[in-house]
Amino acid sequence: MPNKQPQLKRSMSPAQIEMISLGGAIGVGLFMGSNSTIKWTGPSVVLGYALVGVVLYFVMRALGEMLYINPGSGSFTDFATEYVHPLAGYLTKWANVFQYIVVGISEVVAATEYLNYWWPKLPTWVSGLVVIFFLTLANIVSAKTYGTLEFYFSMIKVVTIILMIILGFLIILFGFGNGGHPTGFSNLWTHHGFFTGGIKGFFFAMSIIVGSYQGIELLGISAGEAKDPKHAVIKSVKSVIWRILIFYVGAIFVIVTIYPWDKLGSLGSPFVETFAKIGITAAAGIINFVVLTASLSGANSGIYSSSRMLFKLAHENDAPKFFGKLSKRLVPNRAILGISTGILIGFVLNLVLVAINHSISNLFVIVYSSSVLPGMVPWIVILLAELKFRRQHPELLKEHPFKQPLYPLSNYVSLIVLLTIVVFMFINPDTRVSVTVGAIVLVFFSLLFYVKNKRIK
Repeated sequence: MPNKQPQLKRSMSPAQIEMISLGGAIGVGLFMGSNSTIKWTGPSVVLGYALVGVVLYFVMRALGEMLYINPGSGSFTDFATEYVHPLAGYLTKWANVFQYIVVGISEVVAATEYLNYWWPKLPTWVSGLVVIFFLTLANIVSAKTYGTLEFYFSMIKVVTIILMIILGFLIILFGFGNGGHPTGFSNLWTHHGFFTGGIKGFFFAMSIIVGSYQGIELLGISAGEAKDPKHAVIKSVKSVIWRILIFYVGAIFVIVTIYPWDKLGSLGSPFVETFAKIGITAAAGIINFVVLTASLSGANSGIYSSSRMLFKLAHENDAPKFFGKLSKRLVPNRAILGISTGILIGFVLNLVLVAINHSISNLFVIVYSSSVLPGMVPWIVILLAELKFRRQHPELLKEHPFKQPLYPLSNYVSLIVLLTIVVFMFINPDTRVSVTVGAIVLVFFSLLFYVKNKRIK
């Protein structure tokens, strides 16, 4: 598969690649309680996270199988172009850019709110500018600097989740912080059953759950800057998936087991409540620090990921060539500045809209949610691409050490689950507007692709 663009510097270690993939998929939503998913389906939300996790396991194994052969930067978009259709590659790249600019804006807004916890008099625009400048600088210096920063951001999130799960099981089994009375597991079924919202509620929750996992495909971009990409791909895919399953399923299981699901809406953050329950009086401050690092991590990953895509688009004449230059440190600094500028414009626009009308902030939630459908595009494309990859290159699979398990059944079942989730997003009145906005974005870029190609012809 030819690749004529300048090569990015391979400076990240397998541990950094692993943490980037892990951190990219563990977002602020988990720390804030996942109340929206729990209210639709109750305790069965645990199964929702597990099912999406299994689907993403197959997506990542399919990606890992192809990346092992060609671990180039942004290569899952190359797979989309070669094995699905040039439109699929084009959509995947622009969907990634759109998704992470929107995610970056929302994470910066979230970070300003968390900073306000300690500095309530600090103007929002000041804290927002500081966050954007800090993350832009970290990305421009070098990929290694980004990787180091993201490694520690992710480490903080991971340690907190592990502590949450351990403390949760101490409360469930031994009654720590509950007067020595174990809470047991009865909360899973005593409050109107396990599937409180039926099949419809279960799939409504799934539409939000998939958003929680977005970013896991960052491995496909960061692998291009790994020192030993083949080793990094295998190690990262194998370890990241089961860790995410443990963290998400484990944390959510603890939450719905300790607390009645129908009371969670009045609790605030279940993480804060769990830490406070065993006597950690500074729980609110600790969790505030963790969610601050989680939001910084989300914006950091967004700048990194989308800047590499913008760089790639520039070299394929699908974006201004200005963004295709590398710095002396072999970093796509102009693309990074372009993405950061997009986040800055969105952040300022959000401030202006909220200043004009406080209720307008609901629009921003809709725009953020609109990234969910574009964010699913890479997963769908990866599953489709691997089907054709297998048919075209049977010789490469003979000695391949990292094949997709249960192929092709795993691909087809995963595709059916993802498409079913999209259908329920249109059915659900709470997600209908956001998924429609996401669909409009994809239609816009599809039309742009055909107009561009018609002009070339």
